[in-house]
Amino acid sequence: MSRKLSLLTREAVHAAFAEFQRAGRDHFLVEHGFKPSRDYFVRDPLTGDLCDSKAIVGAAFKHLAPENTSLIPSEFSGGAATVEATLKRLGFEVVRLSAEDGGSAVSGRPKPWSAAEVELVVTDYLDMLTLDLNGQRINKAERRRRLLPLLSGRTEASVEFKRRNISAVLERLQVPPLRGYLPASNIQRELFDEVVRQIVTRPEIDASASSAVERPTQIPDIIDFEKVRALPPKRDPRLEEPAPRYLRTPVKRDYFEREANNRRMGLAGEAFVVQFERWRLVREGVGQLADRVKHVSALEGDGLGYDVLSFSKDGRERHLEVKTTAFGQTTPFFISSNEERFSQEHAATFTLCRVFDFRLAPKFFELDGPVASHCHLDPITFRASFQ
Repeated sequence: MSRKLSLLTREAVHAAFAEFQRAGRDHFLVEHGFKPSRDYFVRDPLTGDLCDSKAIVGAAFKHLAPENTSLIPSEFSGGAATVEATLKRLGFEVVRLSAEDGGSAVSGRPKPWSAAEVELVVTDYLDMLTLDLNGQRINKAERRRRLLPLLSGRTEASVEFKRRNISAVLERLQVPPLRGYLPASNIQRELFDEVVRQIVTRPEIDASASSAVERPTQIPDIIDFEKVRALPPKRDPRLEEPAPRYLRTPVKRDYFEREANNRRMGLAGEAFVVQFERWRLVREGVGQLADRVKHVSALEGDGLGYDVLSFSKDGRERHLEVKTTAFGQTTPFFISSNEERFSQEHAATFTLCRVFDFRLAPKFFELDGPVASHCHLDPITFRASFQ
């Protein structure tokens, strides 16, 4: 097996990372037959995400040649001498989680984060977020390396996990989180309070977030429709439980709602889906149906309960409601009572298209049937979320 590992290329691993991002972690692991990693993770250099190292190596083999298939878990062993050594040879960063990161089964209580440490990691995260919202480049790895000496013996992985906790807090506050850090919803009171304190006392965050959600948006010039579809995220069952009291009294900034009211972005996202649907139908050999796809919200108004009229290959109508964000896949969205009711009454033909990462590299996933069967709906505002 060491010979097979020696054949692996950096390009094949990058292709596995791209597959991981498109599918989402749960779907990716199930598809390739791997269990979640407990100790060893590899960082996707494009997103900063930590991915299951053995699964990435196994999946990468199918990208070496068209006739290849993925390696299954029983075909090779993980650990420092095999997977870690292979990934490091190819120039990737491998991170080993400790007990405090929630990644391994090692016994012992995690060392609590001090108030000073929490303040430092939140400040660093929000500094990066401000730059990101303003369209400026950031080096997450370099900032993490500068932060570590100021903390009390924390590992790189523990900082990464804390950044994901901060993303979860920001989503609850309706503030766009930093790209590349999927929310981890086990939120501590001290962390929540510190994020709220800094959001309130740092006006540059409000200015940057407001600019980001209100910025005019157009469809990118070049789109590879082969690569724009993604699998939907799974909703977090923990949100069925009552939230702790301190999580139910957040500062209301409503950036997600303000982005939802950005009509130019909404129309651009709808036009993007119209283009995709016409491309899809032509590719499926029913170009006559492609000519009948209609952007009904632009032609007839937005009170119909859907935005785009399209068709299945067999000619059946599809009613598509489009929700667009410039942010990540799990960003909450807003749906009107009319749209939710339409999804219930036309369950067989209704599809919600969630367009995300619209400014950088637009992608979308589809939710067929009633929206309530896929998302948590706030009974007052119909705020739908996955985390």
